[in-house]
Amino acid sequence: MNNHILILDDSQDILDALQQALTEEGYKVTTYNYCEDILQLVKEHQPNLVLLDYLLFGINGGELCHHIKTDPLTKHIPVVLMSAYPRVLESLGDYGSNAFIAKPFDLEVMYATIKKCLDQQSELSYH
Repeated sequence: MNNHILILDDSQDILDALQQALTEEGYKVTTYNYCEDILQLVKEHQPNLVLLDYLLFGINGGELCHHIKTDPLTKHIPVVLMSAYPRVLESLGDYGSNAFIAKPFDLEVMYATIKKCLDQQSELSYH
């Protein structure tokens, strides 16, 4: 079974690049450049991991991460925050995210981060 990754980023170019790169790595990928309700999206698609841009159109991706991590039905799903401004984590916090990737990202770092989060999630589900 392919792991399913849900990506939310307001840049269509980044969505397209991530979709192509992660699909080539064998992941099922669903992308959105905007969402009204992150919990609805996560519950609808049931991803194994969520990639969130930290700064979205008028929305703090960290807040979306917090919604995922505090809902009993979705809190087990790894969330990776991405940002071109890595210092935002220092000032605003990680909102319970499992990992952070700075943009522009190195694909090898992206793959390794995703694999690590998914591996940790697999280990937790066996215990």
